[in-house]
Amino acid sequence: MTSATSAKRIDDNNKNDRTNREGLRGWLNPLTYGWERVSYWFQRLTGIFLLVYFIGHVYETSSLVSGPDAWAAMLELTQTVGGHLFLILVIGASTLHTVNGIRLIFTQSGQGLGKPGRPDYPYDPTSVNNKQRSGLWIAFILAAVAMLYGANVLFSGE
Repeated sequence: MTSATSAKRIDDNNKNDRTNREGLRGWLNPLTYGWERVSYWFQRLTGIFLLVYFIGHVYETSSLVSGPDAWAAMLELTQTVGGHLFLILVIGASTLHTVNGIRLIFTQSGQGLGKPGRPDYPYDPTSVNNKQRSGLWIAFILAAVAMLYGANVLFSGE
């Protein structure tokens, strides 16, 4: 092996160095990416939130087997201002997750995608057109409307 070959191999090894990965910090920062990344970030965030809510909801509902007093004590937690605010967040997260998921189903089937372009740096995806952006904005608007409606229902009874 010549010294030029070994020098090239060392350079290739340095290019494969994994110190340039952003890790969790890169995953949590949606501002450094485009609309696709923002959509992905919200889809994952609302999915995790709804999973935690589902587990808590199963635990809350299981208190019913301990009798009416245990059930009433558990329900008192949801009848506070904090409980109402949490339920409003659940309404918004489930609406956003559902509408964005429907948008993604259409995207995966090829609906609403723009013409593919050559992937030149700085990688501005031409397939993310106004139809995709408007679908994401529709998801945000519907989630906000659902949260306002939920807030009206929850706080008007007090």
